[in-house]
Amino acid sequence: MILTSHSEMENTDGKTGVWLGEFTDPYYEFIDAGFNVTLASVKGGRPPVDPMSELTENITGANRRFQEDEDAKAAFSHTQLLNQMNASDFDAVFYPGGHGPIWDLAKDNNSGILILDFIDAGKPVAAVCHGPAALISAENQRPGFLKGKTISAFSNTEETMVGRSGNVPFLLQTKLEELGAEVKTALVPFLSHVETDGLLITGQNPLSAGPTAIALIEFLNQNNTTANQQIKDDETPLAEQKQWQENAEQYIAAKPDDLI
Repeated sequence: MILTSHSEMENTDGKTGVWLGEFTDPYYEFIDAGFNVTLASVKGGRPPVDPMSELTENITGANRRFQEDEDAKAAFSHTQLLNQMNASDFDAVFYPGGHGPIWDLAKDNNSGILILDFIDAGKPVAAVCHGPAALISAENQRPGFLKGKTISAFSNTEETMVGRSGNVPFLLQTKLEELGAEVKTALVPFLSHVETDGLLITGQNPLSAGPTAIALIEFLNQNNTTANQQIKDDETPLAEQKQWQENAEQYIAAKPDDLI
């Protein structure tokens, strides 16, 4: 999971960072499904947390679980450096939101390269809310990457409704559409919505964080099942060939008259 390290909004004293539920909801989906989770951020260490995500009305069950989970809190406080992450070491990557990614992950070259490395290796990339801003850095590294992609992200309507449209450098939905992506959202703002396009799995808003993680888990499990079946299918002819070879060797060892 790649987290933002940015905390400052524009034209306001308000702070931003990771939207806590967009981290905790997916985190525990992964943990409960048996996955090992590595946390990384642009600057390493403890990422900033958006204060609004810690207000009572935005607290989720996963948030409460996190507050009692010393191991998870320690991992969150000591995230690894993004530039030390290699796609070859992981099965997938997940980008939580909060407004922070619009500033740092949208421009971070290491993040863009990492995303492309995952895609090129046939591994899924997932992001939720403002997390899809990280796809912009991949587009910068490989122009045309987003063209024709169907994704979801925090909508212009939602940005206006939370009162932060004047505190960000760009509207994420508009920016992604300018880069050629088709951004699909729920008919009603703030309802959950997830899109899967090939190896890209994206969610619209905080309520979509858990469902986006579940979609990623289902993707990984399906691919593992397919891979295991392929291995099984590939092994069957080899087993039959081995048996035929053993039979032939036994036959030759008996030295029938017609072989002398």
